[in-house]
Amino acid sequence: MQANEVASWLQANPKFFEDYADLVAEIFIPHPHGGRAIPIAERQILTLREKNKLIETKLGELLQFGEENDQIGDKVHKLTVGLLQARDLAGVLGTLNYHLQDHFRVPHLAVRLWGGEADETLSEFAPVDAEVRVLARSLATPYCGPYVTDEVMGWLGESAPHLKSFTQVALKADGEPFGLLVLASEDPQRFYPEMGTLYLARIGELASAALGRYLD
Repeated sequence: MQANEVASWLQANPKFFEDYADLVAEIFIPHPHGGRAIPIAERQILTLREKNKLIETKLGELLQFGEENDQIGDKVHKLTVGLLQARDLAGVLGTLNYHLQDHFRVPHLAVRLWGGEADETLSEFAPVDAEVRVLARSLATPYCGPYVTDEVMGWLGESAPHLKSFTQVALKADGEPFGLLVLASEDPQRFYPEMGTLYLARIGELASAALGRYLD
């Protein structure tokens, strides 16, 4: 008989272990972590312990993810309250910068706006190339990764040569982009292509709604 046939037969006839309990107790198999032989029952206990360790590790990871999500959710809530309290466009931009840098620990960020009447006193209304507007229109979800255009890199000032990872979030009203939010870091793993973008998308929606109140 083949090994898989024996396994199938045992699964179909569990009474075998009751009828031949003594035989099962006398069968010794190699220890999984050494050369000595151990009874099948002891081997089963070791297997259960290993499975329990894996379950505990997975549970620990889930708890950690839950705690991290709670912390991010709290930060998003505080950002929302701050944006609601802002009295004008400059206040919205200042609130956005403060929360992203101080609460979310984003070391570098830039915002460019091209919707509505430009406020020449705000650097966020500096002219942007058509390429940037096309980019914003193409962003159905936030971009995370190591690349931005030369123009976008120029928005980040003297730190630009040292930046290794970026997020680009389109600011939209009724599906039409009117600006771009850029986050950046010297850490190449801060914003990586496979990372989740749920909270980034929500921050983009919040910023869009808050800024849209002051843009025609």
